Amino acid sequence: MRKIQTRFGEIEYDPENLLHFPAGMIGFPTLHHFIVMPNKKEGPLFWIQSIDDADIAFVLTDPSNFFLEYKVIPDTSERNLLQIEEEDECFTLSVVTVPPDQKITVNLAAPILFSPKTNRAIQVILEKTDYKSKTPLPG
Repeated sequence: MRKIQTRFGEIEYDPENLLHFPAGMIGFPTLHHFIVMPNKKEGPLFWIQSIDDADIAFVLTDPSNFFLEYKVIPDTSERNLLQIEEEDECFTLSVVTVPPDQKITVNLAAPILFSPKTNRAIQVILEKTDYKSKTPLPG
């Protein structure tokens, strides 16, 4: 077990359970390793904390909780980055933004594809789509 000091306090984590972003995230290309923070409250939102930079954490959600028709299927190159086959499970997640005015948005234009089999994730940019990077959360 290892420890990291974060905005959440000191966190102990197992390096074997890290979430690996081989290409980093959009705007954060050098951040490759994250831990999923335990949820203290029931609900569809959760945090991932960077191990590479203790000051960086993101709120994520499964967008299909709010947008039932939203689905992203990884293409061959994305499956290669995730190191999965076509039949392997792949989840779609979205970055959530909570601005000072509390008008929460989700980024549907650049989802995160996550493979539980390999614990790898990639953030992709959807092309030729009407999805927005700041889609208001239905309320």
